[in-house]
Formats: sequence, structure tokens, C-alpha cells
Amino acid sequence: MTITFKGIELEEEGKFIHLTITGKLEKEDYDMFVPEIDQKIKLYGKINMLVELVDFHGWTAGAAWEDTKFGVRHFNDIERLAIVGDKAWEKGMAYFCKVFTLAKVRYFDLNERDKAEAWTRSVE
Repeated sequence: MTITFKGIELEEEGKFIHLTITGKLEKEDYDMFVPEIDQKIKLYGKINMLVELVDFHGWTAGAAWEDTKFGVRHFNDIERLAIVGDKAWEKGMAYFCKVFTLAKVRYFDLNERDKAEAWTRSVE
């Protein structure tokens, strides 16, 4: 199932979630897509996420707070988190978010998107 919000596309397939984000995230965006992710966690337990950043411009202060709360609430609910982007600061985000999760976190450049999806879906 694919759900599209303002600049955000959420594709759900079992315990795999592909989130594509463009533009700048606002608090209201979290109000829309976090309940969908919460529902998947309740249904499947741990999930795998691929977060693809396309022409991404960061967060408002309210959205950054929502992102922090999401990370703390789901500290142990994500097994694999792939972040796909094309900016040095987005790569830094992958390292920064490791303190907010027990997930295996990896960064991939945009041209490695298929590799990122394969890694996110793989099971050890």
C-alpha cells in the first residue's frame, strides 16, 4: 500500500516500510504518517525502514521534536534503517540517529537506492 502526504510517500509491504520525503518536514506531517508506522509495529513487531530523502530541506523545530519523540518511543522497534540521500549532512544524520535506536543503520547515496532496499529487506 502506498500513502502519499504533502511531499511524503509511505509504502507499506509487510514489515517493510519505504518512506520517501521531499521538501521540509513539519509537525503536522508526523501527525499523518507516524500513526501508520505505529500500526505496522503493533501488527508485525519489529519493522525495517527505508527512508529516501529527495530534495529534502530538513525539519521545522516542531518536526524535529516529533522525530526525537518517535525515535525514543520506538528505540527497539526497528531492526534495519536505511537512509538514502545525496548530501553530506544527510549522511551525518545516519550516524546521529544511531543513538536513538537499536536498529542497524546504514546510509546509501541516491544512486545506491536499490542496494539500500535489498539491505533493508534482507534477514540475517
